[in-house]
Amino acid sequence: MTEKTASVHWEGTGKAGQGQISTETGALKNHPYGFGSRFEDDRTGTNPEEILGAAHAACFSMAFSFAAADAGFKVDALDTQASVRLVKQGEGFLIDRIALTLEARMPGIDEATFQKLADGAKVHCPLSKALASVPEIALKARLV
Repeated sequence: MTEKTASVHWEGTGKAGQGQISTETGALKNHPYGFGSRFEDDRTGTNPEEILGAAHAACFSMAFSFAAADAGFKVDALDTQASVRLVKQGEGFLIDRIALTLEARMPGIDEATFQKLADGAKVHCPLSKALASVPEIALKARLV
């Protein structure tokens, strides 16, 4: 069993306030975020959706790598992107879609087996399971 931690310090009101996100490993240390980096085009900070996307892409990539190894295939390289869509719903917001895009370089694997491994990794990735309430988790997998 493993447990990881992250923390946030926030000051001020929703739109005018500012926060800092830190992770146990120090990958993020007092990294800024706020309304501008979440809902506008402020690129100086991060936001929960891109952090969620990064976590999901990382988890999925690892799950795929393990599944490929278990099936006897070597992975030369994987590149995964996750796009997280936040939409207005009533007075609040909802993540209604996460789109995973995988590009993989793997010698000796056929397309059907590759797609089966990718679909399985999407289903069995712990973050996919945790995000089961998201109405759509799409996957586009391509051998390169």
